[in-house]
Amino acid sequence: MAIKATIFKVSVQFSDLDRNAYSDHSLTIARHPSETDERMMIRVLAFVLNAPANNDLGMLEFGKDMWDPDEPCLIQTDLTGLTEHWIDIGQPDEKRILRACGRAKRVSIYTFGTTATAWWSKTASKLTRTNNLSVWQIPAEQSQQLAALAERGMSLQFTIQDGVLYIEADGVTVEVTIASLLGGPEQ
Repeated sequence: MAIKATIFKVSVQFSDLDRNAYSDHSLTIARHPSETDERMMIRVLAFVLNAPANNDLGMLEFGKDMWDPDEPCLIQTDLTGLTEHWIDIGQPDEKRILRACGRAKRVSIYTFGTTATAWWSKTASKLTRTNNLSVWQIPAEQSQQLAALAERGMSLQFTIQDGVLYIEADGVTVEVTIASLLGGPEQ
């Protein structure tokens, strides 16, 4: 008998004080049996940072990357079915990244963990010709602190102030400084 996905319900309040942007999201996340809390929380973080202000260019949705290797972690498709934004989590290989850059107008990667720096130093030179790629790194100790906030029912408050992201749940605050490894400052 196959192990089923675990369902997480997440209520998010997002305040970007730097850009004067505010939004609320109610998310239902299916966590694959092999996915860690750390990776799942990075998915939530990536969703919050990239959710569009309106759905004129389509909605941002969780992909089926853990079930289908050709799918992204998060995807935003426009009303005609074209991919506006492809978002991957972790340390994808350069062939996957280049394929995504050919399929989408914009590609973002959020890398984390203790091997992220080594992965990037090996991969960066192979991606020099991409012009629609942004790569972001979350420090390992901060992504692990974020994982500690994971619960089946979560209420998270994300606040960006002076370029620093604060995530609060049940009185515990995690400070996350996301480093841009490649691409523009937009998140």
